[in-house]
Amino acid sequence: MGTRKSYSEEIKWKTIELKKQRYTNKEIMDQLGIKNKAQIKTWMKWHREGETYRFSRSVGKQSTLQKASEEGITEIEKLQIENRKLKMQIDILKKVPRNREELVKEVVVELVKLMKNEYSIKEICILIGIPRSTYYRWKNKAKDIKKAKLEQAILTICMTNHFRYGHRKVTALLKRKYNYHLNRKTVQKIMQKKSLQCRVKRKRRTCINGESRIVVENLLNRSFQATNPNEKWVTDITYFPFGTEMLYLSSIMDLYNNEIIAYEISNRQDVTLVLKTVEKAIKSQQKAEIILHSDQGAVYTSYAFQTLSKENGITTSMSRKGNCHDNAVIESFHSSLKSELFYSQEKQLHSTSTLKQLIHDYIEYYNTERIPEKLNYLSPIEYKKQVA
Repeated sequence: MGTRKSYSEEIKWKTIELKKQRYTNKEIMDQLGIKNKAQIKTWMKWHREGETYRFSRSVGKQSTLQKASEEGITEIEKLQIENRKLKMQIDILKKVPRNREELVKEVVVELVKLMKNEYSIKEICILIGIPRSTYYRWKNKAKDIKKAKLEQAILTICMTNHFRYGHRKVTALLKRKYNYHLNRKTVQKIMQKKSLQCRVKRKRRTCINGESRIVVENLLNRSFQATNPNEKWVTDITYFPFGTEMLYLSSIMDLYNNEIIAYEISNRQDVTLVLKTVEKAIKSQQKAEIILHSDQGAVYTSYAFQTLSKENGITTSMSRKGNCHDNAVIESFHSSLKSELFYSQEKQLHSTSTLKQLIHDYIEYYNTERIPEKLNYLSPIEYKKQVA
């Protein structure tokens, strides 16, 4: 049979102090070298019931009765117990409304939560005049209400963002908009339970290579970070099949904050489309030494595109032939646009003008509201303003 470990009175008081500071049992055990949490619970019980005189007694000298005999308590200890009871009454009653009709469920649940580390739930309930069973019923109901509010907040975020966000971004928005500080796995479980997962991206179609004419070096070399605005731009074209027609979107993104700084939509994938996009980007941004990266599509290797870029002080850069990963960031944007917008609503589209408006709205949303992890859960515009 193993020997029982004896703890000093100082350790017992230190345990009470740490519990009041909301340390966990495990943290206290590790810090003070306590072997089991049952010991902590015993000391807390003695403290709540005014039996702290037992802290000074060694192992084997504790009373085997439920409570220590009054004969073993000195007059000073009796006064300490009485003072402790009076302090408890004052502490609890000064937090309770004078008008007992104002003693609503939420107040009682919060009061017990604040004081249960110092006083027992039984003592608190007796003083405020309610049965313990009533308190536990109110507590469970309060949990249900709190859970329902959290679930509603998650649903609101998912619906507002058209189910485009996974649990990480939803967790970030819960903290920012609703002041919920939750583990992302908690949010993930709720989203799974309520079937609120974000839509899965469709597998990307294979790119069609254009005929190369003026091919330049890959200056970007997959370095997708920029220290300043208008330092590195990336561009690409994606398409939207609509009935017998095809719409093409040409976009330019600033790698500083992943903002779409210019875009054009056309029913033709030609040089005019990319020239208009570049001209729009140049007009909307400050002059700078810019690298503009693209793939080796025919529109980008064209003389007109290369000349326009050069005339405006833009240095062109190109991916290796057939290697879409060299332009991964803009490719990812187009993939997100299709999965979050086009594929989810293509059956409801009735005209190309409706599709164009949806693309415009999505890019506005992407720049001003969508929160990527890369930007510390800020939208591109928010990030640019904050850093500036």
